Amino acid sequence: MTPSSAADHHSASPEDKILVLDFGSQYTQLIARRIRECKVFSAILPYDALFESIKSFQPTGIILSGGPATVTEEFTARAASEIFEMGIPVLGICYGMQTMAAQLGGKVENSLVHEYGHTTMALVEESELLSGLGENSSNGSFGEMDVWMSHGDRVIELPEGFTATACSANSPFAAISDGKRQLYGLQFHPEVTHTPKGQEVIERFLYRICRCSPNWKSESIIQNQIESIRQKVGSDQVLLALSGGVDSSVCAALLQKAIGDQLICIFVDNGLLRLDEAKTVYQTMTEKIGINLLAIDAADRFFSELAGVTEPELKRKIIGRLFIEIFQEEASKLKDVKWLAQGTIYPDVIESAGLQTDKAKVIKSHHNVGGLPESLHLQLLEPLRELFKDEVRKIGSELGLPHEIVYRHPFPGPGLGVRILGEVKKKFADILRQADAIYIEELYRHDLYYEASQAFVVFLPVKSVGVVGDNRAYDYVVSLRAVQTQDFMTANCMELPHQVLQIIASRIVNEVAGVSRVTYDITSKPPATIEWE
Repeated sequence: MTPSSAADHHSASPEDKILVLDFGSQYTQLIARRIRECKVFSAILPYDALFESIKSFQPTGIILSGGPATVTEEFTARAASEIFEMGIPVLGICYGMQTMAAQLGGKVENSLVHEYGHTTMALVEESELLSGLGENSSNGSFGEMDVWMSHGDRVIELPEGFTATACSANSPFAAISDGKRQLYGLQFHPEVTHTPKGQEVIERFLYRICRCSPNWKSESIIQNQIESIRQKVGSDQVLLALSGGVDSSVCAALLQKAIGDQLICIFVDNGLLRLDEAKTVYQTMTEKIGINLLAIDAADRFFSELAGVTEPELKRKIIGRLFIEIFQEEASKLKDVKWLAQGTIYPDVIESAGLQTDKAKVIKSHHNVGGLPESLHLQLLEPLRELFKDEVRKIGSELGLPHEIVYRHPFPGPGLGVRILGEVKKKFADILRQADAIYIEELYRHDLYYEASQAFVVFLPVKSVGVVGDNRAYDYVVSLRAVQTQDFMTANCMELPHQVLQIIASRIVNEVAGVSRVTYDITSKPPATIEWE
């Protein structure tokens, strides 16, 4: 989804829609995801979107996200003033509350004491948003809430019509409301799991205040997208880049349900796939799902183009360009192909700063984000572009895809190309895919695979001394990675049993020629990303 298309993101738009205006918070995407967990559709626009774009979206309610700026400076981010006069509920979170207060006549100051992390907040007034959520309430007391704060500024004077509904040691106005105008502000972050009752707060805003119905379900998403695909495509042929991962597989199943034989899938073996993946993908997609699939062996082309390249972003761009070239070549052999479909999902767009705003920073580029070159002469079709990974999985299950496909760990578009640090060579890819196969096999054997959100091996372009028999070995190092996450925006290292790690390391060193040492990556996201490159 891009800001320019937010208003017409579906041909059959859900009736209840929450619009999140992004002020640059690292948690903006999490807000949108929490809303969808409540089965209500959400979309994101940059804070400075034109009011006409906001109005045309026809939101049921608006949420103003947090952000890194300070309201106390004259030329920092502000919401369109008209949103407060639309007659719909508005919830400001952290910076969103501060800018709402300042714009409506209140005052905000830089606080000498900042609040970061867990905070106990006292409820001081009846509130449609918070009443009944407090702990340790008694006569004359509304109780307390444990919340998660992350701010340096604070509201010190309320706009006319607002009342304080909560306070903390350093925030006299930790929650505010104007029930008459349905305007609400929270200094804390309800969207993070560190706020224990945060999801209940969001549900209150959606169901009690905005009067939303929980209608955003996998069945409705599928039907909406089928209608949209048929309307866009008509009788044209569609070419899909199929990798065999969750996203492209679900995309293929959805397109086949919508347009049947008009879909042609191309699977490119770029030499950067997991062990036996080309064979497995072909058999699964053709025999179990019945998709028309063309398999292309292009491994030599990719290794040739990647020779001598070490910079991660350049490797991604080369791999992406080659994919486009190959599709262009194959598309030219087919008649009536007018569309190129891709399994792009929302996190891809987010990490590539695909929201088309200069407020977003590129974390890493995705070869399937950013449009297509004019020379391809195909229109782009991305039916999953607005969806988070968990929504994609639900759709896959609803469409009848095998469990092993739907709940397979994510695999990056550039494949092993971004799991081989430094130069990508066939020798390195062969070592890596063998080590990775052993790792995944042992995770399955110990019933740990589905406990991990993502697990894989990384090849390091360094050598270490080892001992093989009575001989000195000087071979490469690999690192195991396993994380647990709810949304892939943040992730924690998975604590694998030490005994299992020992088994995996022993097998890799003994069974994979060229590896002398195995390490385990325990870094969380942030500060690291899940993938190494």
